Amino acid sequence: MDPRGGNAPSGVSRHAQRQARAASQTGARMTVKLTHLDKTFWPKERYTKGDVIAYYEKIAPYLLPYLKNRAEVLNRFPNGINGKHFYQKDVDPEQLPRFVKHVSLRARSAGKTVDYVVCNNKDTLLYLANLGCIEINPWSSRIGHPDKPDFMTLDLDPSKSDDFDSVVDVARATHHVLDGLRVKSYCKTSGKTGIHVLVPLGGKYTFDQVRLFGKLLAERVAADVPALATTQHRIGKRRGKIYLDYMRNAIGQTAAAPYSLRPSLGATVSTPLEWSEVKRGLRPQRFTIKTIFRRLKAKGDLLRPVLRQRTDLHRAIRSLERDLHEVDAG
Repeated sequence: MDPRGGNAPSGVSRHAQRQARAASQTGARMTVKLTHLDKTFWPKERYTKGDVIAYYEKIAPYLLPYLKNRAEVLNRFPNGINGKHFYQKDVDPEQLPRFVKHVSLRARSAGKTVDYVVCNNKDTLLYLANLGCIEINPWSSRIGHPDKPDFMTLDLDPSKSDDFDSVVDVARATHHVLDGLRVKSYCKTSGKTGIHVLVPLGGKYTFDQVRLFGKLLAERVAADVPALATTQHRIGKRRGKIYLDYMRNAIGQTAAAPYSLRPSLGATVSTPLEWSEVKRGLRPQRFTIKTIFRRLKAKGDLLRPVLRQRTDLHRAIRSLERDLHEVDAG
């Protein structure tokens, strides 16, 4: 389904503006002010800023559960995917519409307290899209317990963008290890060239504990498929292998949310997958602004258990430490 719902971008703009209404906490009706809706954001595909807003208006019921009560790091593309973009953490609360929630949190990288946007409703989502946020980047922890993420993310990041079959092979190896640990895991395309493997945690463990688990998991996978995967952080030392990036599991780090658009050719979407779909021949370019709603109608939200389930991380860490010791001894 084409999210534009018509032939002219102006039709999208009118539709999005009609839909962009919310109730503030005082009960008054609020309207998201939308601007420059005909501006081209994807020159090749001719998708506009209005298309982005219409997409987020429609995808909101699926996306918002992954954003609720989480700080957002804004990645703004005011002139589309080929223009300059910039990250914004700190917002001025005085400049925010009343329906936009914000939270003050200590940003270790900045060394100060930062006011983050929290996207708890559709109108905030449309407000962010109107700022040029093509992609949506939430924390993995909630503002009530910022040091305890709800899930672990292992980002499988290829050295070469055209090597997705190798990414698939490493994802399958990761799934095999986690199955052996009796740990439930889920995955999604990054929307670009990689795959994100997620393990539900339920906000029970600190980032330090989760990062240790991610590190041990990455080391175990790299030991299982050494020709394909590496934990080497430095790009020059990866020798063309898939980087098992567990370092995102830290307070303040983000990853593209499920169903987030990405600023890439084709207007790709970070899309949850069934593990049975993770096989050679899979291509992330298939999952786009045009195809995602048909897929959701057929499969629903495959990732939702990540927000409900929990993992015994202490048991999993002990098992991985034992396995790695045996690998070293062998």
